[in-house]
Amino acid sequence: MGIRRGVAGAGLAIISWLAVGCDDRSRTVDPPVNEGTGPTDGNEVPSETPPVPPEDAGTSPGSPSDGGVGTPDAGTPDAGTPDAGMPPDPGPWPVEAMINYTQSFGVGTPQSVGLDEGLNMWLLDGNRIGVLRPGDTAPTWTTGVGQARQPFGRDSLAIGSTVICGGEAGRAYVGYRAAEMQRAEGITQRTYIPGPGEANYSPERYAEYQKGDLDAVRLQPDGTVTLEEHIWRTTGASNAGKQIGIHNTNDFHYEEDRSILNCARVTRGANRGDLYVTTNHGVTRIQGLTYNSHRHPGWYLITENPDGTRDESLQCPPMYGLGIAPNGDVLVANEQMLGVLIPSGNLAEWDREYTWTGPTPWRFKSFNEVLNSQASDDYWRAFEQSTTGRYYLGSAEFGVWGMTPKSRSSGSWSKLAGLPTDRILALKATDDGALYIGTNGAGLWRLESDGRTLSQVTQVPGQRVLQLVYEPTVTPSMLLVLTEQGLTVLRGP
Repeated sequence: MGIRRGVAGAGLAIISWLAVGCDDRSRTVDPPVNEGTGPTDGNEVPSETPPVPPEDAGTSPGSPSDGGVGTPDAGTPDAGTPDAGMPPDPGPWPVEAMINYTQSFGVGTPQSVGLDEGLNMWLLDGNRIGVLRPGDTAPTWTTGVGQARQPFGRDSLAIGSTVICGGEAGRAYVGYRAAEMQRAEGITQRTYIPGPGEANYSPERYAEYQKGDLDAVRLQPDGTVTLEEHIWRTTGASNAGKQIGIHNTNDFHYEEDRSILNCARVTRGANRGDLYVTTNHGVTRIQGLTYNSHRHPGWYLITENPDGTRDESLQCPPMYGLGIAPNGDVLVANEQMLGVLIPSGNLAEWDREYTWTGPTPWRFKSFNEVLNSQASDDYWRAFEQSTTGRYYLGSAEFGVWGMTPKSRSSGSWSKLAGLPTDRILALKATDDGALYIGTNGAGLWRLESDGRTLSQVTQVPGQRVLQLVYEPTVTPSMLLVLTEQGLTVLRGP
């Protein structure tokens, strides 16, 4: 059952390439300060590896030169569809087709919501964290935990909170936003922070590591929440023992991931329990309290100067789009580019960038050339793959676009017709083949598996859909719909 009704200018050349030491959001990004002397970003190819092949110019999907990672393989195992021999598990929450949790459980109007593996419901509202446990009639709220222990502000630990995602039973992750760093005297790249005893070290600049990032919090027996740890453990040798938040795994000097913009927990498959967070710079993978940062589909902007020289600046805009494909691929989209990553089982391999090969290759990496030039923002806010295999991206300004890869670096794009607005904030593909579409101003919509039939889910209150969270491990499945008017849960999509 379910609810079904209701251009780069003159003098510029654009090259798509690896993301090496890109800066936060600026359209002109300084080159790494130690370029040519070793890795400066989790995405640089180590010097002992063979050269990265050039971008594909239209190789047919699945060809030998694709390394076997062209378009999605229809025979690839899915991300863990429940065993048909297992009895249905409805979970601890009501199974009615639709329940308004703001009215029934008093959850209010939080800014973000998540479920952990124990199906505790986590709520984020500014400096407050709420938990609605199975059997509770209302959430228990805790104020001032972790990065929220100080008043929010540009000079504080965080400008504000952003998102919350569940982890293992009784654990959640809370994201925060920090101000962009400024360059300091003697330092050419604004994200570079010298450590104690190094040239240009200053305690004030080193303290920037503590801002923003991600807290792991724990549920207590009385329903309150305490800080478990501000995430800092990582797989890189240069980071060992440094309790300085999330930064580049292979070289701690680069503080590029300062603001958490989105999060997703893997709910099925071999990597169940992994958490992915997108930031102002890329996508970071987390297992428990250990992270590996980061990957991003960046590209070089080449400027031809009058004197014949060229300037190169690497573009890595903020990344909001994040999804987990049915086969476990990780779907990411920043303001200009999108990519499909194939994660290995080894967390330490997440930041190994060899483009189409290696332990965590790109299955697809490109941009929507039908919509805009590479240098123009597409404002992607959501990225999903339906059970039919088709990819969908939602833009904050340009609507919903369907995409089928033609090769590993080009796709066949078409805009979805019939929506009353082009302002999209959230998408979620469900096991029945549908795609739920959260708009900014026109409520929630459902696209059927045929890719054409649209209907508005009028029973969900609110016009601005802030977040969609899908929990397929219970039967009927749960779709959490968060709007400006609160939280509604649909069962059975």
